[in-house]
Amino acid sequence: MFNNITFILHKPQLSENIGACARAMKNFNISKLSIVDPKPMFPNDKIIATSVGANDVIKKAKVYNSLEKAIQNSDYVISTTARFRNKNLKHIKISDLNKLNFKKKIIFLFGPEASGLTNKEISFSNYVLQIPSNPKFRSLNLSHGLIIVAQKIFEILNNNKNNYSKSKKIKKASKRQIQAMANLCIKRLELINFFKPEEKKPKMLENLRMIFYKMDLSEKETRILSSVFANLAKKG
Repeated sequence: MFNNITFILHKPQLSENIGACARAMKNFNISKLSIVDPKPMFPNDKIIATSVGANDVIKKAKVYNSLEKAIQNSDYVISTTARFRNKNLKHIKISDLNKLNFKKKIIFLFGPEASGLTNKEISFSNYVLQIPSNPKFRSLNLSHGLIIVAQKIFEILNNNKNNYSKSKKIKKASKRQIQAMANLCIKRLELINFFKPEEKKPKMLENLRMIFYKMDLSEKETRILSSVFANLAKKG
């Protein structure tokens, strides 16, 4: 089940942190690393040096130019954040990660060192994870936050005896299918001039994505909603 887990570093800024993250992943048997729009050239000598033996993680890492492409083949995306978000988000505690179905493809998303993830980037998530820390000093180094999550997953998967009884006939919608459905909805809403006033459109799109990505939709449910959206702008 370790092969179902991917860690994504979104717009990492420092080579040392990328290398340290790869090392932390290998410490806890997590090998799939994806990087979105890194600031330093990837890979480079400093990344390899600070990975201290995790060269294989670096070598197999995938690089993307957009977050949307990086998450397409996942079942769940869990974003990490140190800040409170004034959004209707599903939160998950690190102590509750054992409730996840690790037979599914799960992504843990980490933001850039200086600013963390934006609300727009978090809107692609199923859950938001905040690591408990000193409320007066919540900010964690990128690799430190990652290693806490990696260690918890390692502990869970080495002791996980959960049996999932959900019907095998129900297939969860992929991120690609949800993206297609969401994009269709947005296009149809644009045709009927739904996004008014224009300056509020970015926030409205964030909220729409949050709704779609929080829902555990099946393939059938996604097809039904796509059919509904396809008829939004049709004349009666």
